[in-house]
Amino acid sequence: MKRLLILGILCLSMPFARAGVLEDIVPRPAEAVLLRGSAHVSGLPFKCDPAFSPDVQAAVGSFAARLGYISGRTCPFSAPPGLSEAFAAGKVKGALFLRDSSLGPEAYSIEVGSGSVIVRASGSSGILYSLETLRQMLPAAIYGDKVAEKERWTLPCCIIRDEPRFAWRGMHLDSSRHFWPVEEVKRYLDAMAMYKLNRFHWHLTDDQGWRIEIKAYPLLSQIACWREGTMVGRDFSSNDGIRYGGFYTQDEIREVVAYAARRGITVVPEVDLPGHMLAALSAYPHLGCTGGPYAAWTRWGVSDQVLCAGKESTFEFLEAVLSEVAELFPGEYIHIGGDECPKDEWRKCPDCQAKIRELGLHDDGRFTAEQYLQNYVTRRIQDFLATKGKKIIGWDEILEGEPAPGATVMSWQGTAGAVEASARGFDAILAPVSHCYFDYRQTDDPDADEPLSFNGVVTLERIYSLDPLAGVDPAQAHHILGVQANLWTEYISTPEHLEYMLLPRLLALSEVQWCPAGQRDPERFLRVLREHEFPVLEQAGFNYRKTINQ
Repeated sequence: MKRLLILGILCLSMPFARAGVLEDIVPRPAEAVLLRGSAHVSGLPFKCDPAFSPDVQAAVGSFAARLGYISGRTCPFSAPPGLSEAFAAGKVKGALFLRDSSLGPEAYSIEVGSGSVIVRASGSSGILYSLETLRQMLPAAIYGDKVAEKERWTLPCCIIRDEPRFAWRGMHLDSSRHFWPVEEVKRYLDAMAMYKLNRFHWHLTDDQGWRIEIKAYPLLSQIACWREGTMVGRDFSSNDGIRYGGFYTQDEIREVVAYAARRGITVVPEVDLPGHMLAALSAYPHLGCTGGPYAAWTRWGVSDQVLCAGKESTFEFLEAVLSEVAELFPGEYIHIGGDECPKDEWRKCPDCQAKIRELGLHDDGRFTAEQYLQNYVTRRIQDFLATKGKKIIGWDEILEGEPAPGATVMSWQGTAGAVEASARGFDAILAPVSHCYFDYRQTDDPDADEPLSFNGVVTLERIYSLDPLAGVDPAQAHHILGVQANLWTEYISTPEHLEYMLLPRLLALSEVQWCPAGQRDPERFLRVLREHEFPVLEQAGFNYRKTINQ
């Protein structure tokens, strides 16, 4: 580490790779120094410290195998005992991946010399991110599947020290409005991993369909996962008459969770409650205020029919469902929604009104008794999930009333929710509709030939301009866990359309999430997008928007 530090000091007078491969890395590293010379990596032996987990060793081995195949010269891989000691003694060379406990949990460093590549990290995340950085420093052909021996398989001599600004770097996918097969979910995760995102928010339930198998309530995957048609375009009175549905078995859920984990991504499931539950009510109508009949919605929007907050059977249902969810998803958070819950049925429901009287809830000028009733639901579910070792996240509506300590707020209606949450001592994640809704159009040009989308515009430039800490008291800034974007799929029904809405906006998001304050450069970013990242996305086989607004 001392050698790296000394070399870095000697090179501080050199510019930040103003023209060169280092400038093309997305998200832009925290520190990068370009040195003279380059290292040929085709045929270079790769060695990984066996102190790293088998998954990390497998990731390094997979990188070496792909590099060897694409470049036409095998890159041998091994995980020899005593690698760090052998390196310190100068007895081993090549591309070395060494464990360094002095680095942070997501930090890594790369030192490229004329005949060696030295990577250091304290854990799996740092190694995975270093591999993505190395990949971006190589020809775009590394993302493809064809041999490209004539490419220049070299890395520039350099020093990189890097770690993310925010711990939560998320991307959301709505599988309720349209159901995405496991293979497409994996491609989504691949795109996230390429740009160092680490939280996959999986929206699994809503008014239009229930997408997760729950063994205690089998009708959810027999009835609630189906709707009798879908509205056509923006015509809310229409129905295509085609029965639509699907769900993930618990084995498929485990498969996705494991796939994500190997890429450094934690899956955060969302079971939206107590609103957005019409599909569930279609299978278990006794959980509603009126008893039905109910049917999963065939159009978009928010149903007035919600779970009854006055019946104990509702909580028996939620606890059984969330118990199985908690077993399937090992991460520390479960998202419980909490948004857009109409209160009209609660105002008329004898059971809900009895519960309001029992709890002594009343309108107080700030919130209504029914808003406090939702607060009761949220706190009760939070307490239950705590017994499973889980924390809750809710949309910013959970700030209505008195959230229990430990709740995390996801601010979607703007940035005000995050500002308020942090001021009240709650952790918050920014996902403002103004900057982070990827179901919106990518241009404000009304004549542009764009696919069907939600009304609204979120351009690359708009995403890139987001200041996650704007308006936040510096003393409370530690409560801002990070940033994520949401991709709702009302108007998105094919993988090609989904990827088009995701890319290249995901890349702008990644720099907002990763780069140190003040280091983002929109002019550089747009140039890198055209010259480097579009070829990368092309080689990787993604569909993406190829036009950049000026």
